[in-house]
Amino acid sequence: MTEQLSVSNQKEVPKHKAALQEKYDKEPKKVEKDLTSETAKLPIPTGWRLLILPFKHKQKTKGGILITDNVLERAQVASTCGLVLSVGPHAYGDKERYPEGPWCKKGDWVIFARYAGSRIKIDGGEVRLLNDDEVLATVNDPEEIFHEM
Repeated sequence: MTEQLSVSNQKEVPKHKAALQEKYDKEPKKVEKDLTSETAKLPIPTGWRLLILPFKHKQKTKGGILITDNVLERAQVASTCGLVLSVGPHAYGDKERYPEGPWCKKGDWVIFARYAGSRIKIDGGEVRLLNDDEVLATVNDPEEIFHEM
């Protein structure tokens, strides 16, 4: 009897696994399409500029306090850290100024001066256009260096 139970469980597991895998294989494709349509709306940096998405703090503190949207928006405007969304065609191209190569690339978290670059309002927040020489440093994880609200 225990053999039949274990055999029947073995037959069901692949069905569930296949169903779950099929479900989750479909969802990321939809997310990718949505992301590409959203990124198509973003400005494309020209020349030596970088497009940066400022770091956004979490809406809830470790203690469970909810932060208002107004406070989060002010923190994002004053943020000195952001994600590089795209790099202009001439950024870090000057071999005399950047003999060791680019300071950052698409997908890196960077630190910049508080009022550096131009702020551009988009749906859901803002992005910044920075010159390539306004990047001060790169970081692996911005949550590790910024204090919790």
